[in-house]
Amino acid sequence: MNVDKLKIDIMKKVDSQRPKLVALSHRIHDNPEAGFHEVKASKWLCAYLDANGFEIVRDICDMPTAFRATYGKGKPVIALMAEYDALPQIGHACGHNIICTAALGAAVAAKPAVDQYGGSITVIGTPAEELYGGKAIMAERGAFKDLDIAMIVHASSHDLPSARALACITLEVEFLGKAAHAAARPEEGINALEAMILSFNGINSLRQHIKERARIHGIITKGGDAPNIVPDHTAGTFLVRAIDETYLEGLKIKVLNCFQAAALATGAKLQYIWKEYYAPLRVNMTLAEVMAANMRAVGRHPEPIPTASGSSDMGNVSVLVPTIHPEVAIVPRNISLHSIEFREAAASAAGDKGLMDGAKALALTAVDLLSDKKLVSGIKREFKSAK
Repeated sequence: MNVDKLKIDIMKKVDSQRPKLVALSHRIHDNPEAGFHEVKASKWLCAYLDANGFEIVRDICDMPTAFRATYGKGKPVIALMAEYDALPQIGHACGHNIICTAALGAAVAAKPAVDQYGGSITVIGTPAEELYGGKAIMAERGAFKDLDIAMIVHASSHDLPSARALACITLEVEFLGKAAHAAARPEEGINALEAMILSFNGINSLRQHIKERARIHGIITKGGDAPNIVPDHTAGTFLVRAIDETYLEGLKIKVLNCFQAAALATGAKLQYIWKEYYAPLRVNMTLAEVMAANMRAVGRHPEPIPTASGSSDMGNVSVLVPTIHPEVAIVPRNISLHSIEFREAAASAAGDKGLMDGAKALALTAVDLLSDKKLVSGIKREFKSAK
């Protein structure tokens, strides 16, 4: 069977799965689970893949909700990443229910291409993208070392053959002060809340003098216990982002200076730890061009790849293997991810269409990769030359 005929059949195979894929997407949407607690979603996704002839390995990388599902053997290994964690309080406001079900639909539809050309399709279930950088941990534990290509499709307000992503690191801070009666003996206290507020003010001043795409933002997770007690313990979580690792390293020092200065000014003791690191996403342009063509084939209108804005642990994958992060629009441009409006769209007719179009574009791109070894070689050459 020639490639064009195979692609037509594969798009029909995606369409034939529509009732089950949409039902599963909505089921995951209606049962949001935070990072590392995606027990139901992981179980349901594995059951779908198992029923469609994939070999399942659960609990990979010592993560109970991570999995790997493979069809076929040998090279190239085309990986479709599945995310299924939800955001605290607002659920699937990033549309991860669409990400994971699009990966499933594409993988199942692409099975005939594996049968015809060889190679393998693998769906990798990756927990906790939102808060803990699950893929960063999995990368350190070797989960992606044997892959040839990695792809993920994300719901968005734009059609893109790939997004870019900023480097990002998490900073957790605490100030330890001394409690005292806030009215009777305030002079005996050391105010940990004032230290946190001074830190925020320092960061706000710093923001005026950082590069355009750099970002610093955070929240106070503990501000004190009662208004009539001088707060002796406060805590906060902050994200520091930059266009590349080099600028991020310099910015980290400046951010930390804000907290250290506040500790010095108030007498509170600072404790901190740098945690989850998301690498900047390295877009493989050869692969992105293939994806753009296939997005057009399913009726999408991909725009030029923009400059980076948010962050994703797909960046940690992209330093190991050629990677793209295409997006499909399910909302107008004025609707932001991580909003209530986006959450509702993720289980709407527009969200369902994004799921189906994303699955088709992924599946068609997998066909191109499996059927054209020279294309895969060219993608790898670009990847090596960009390192």
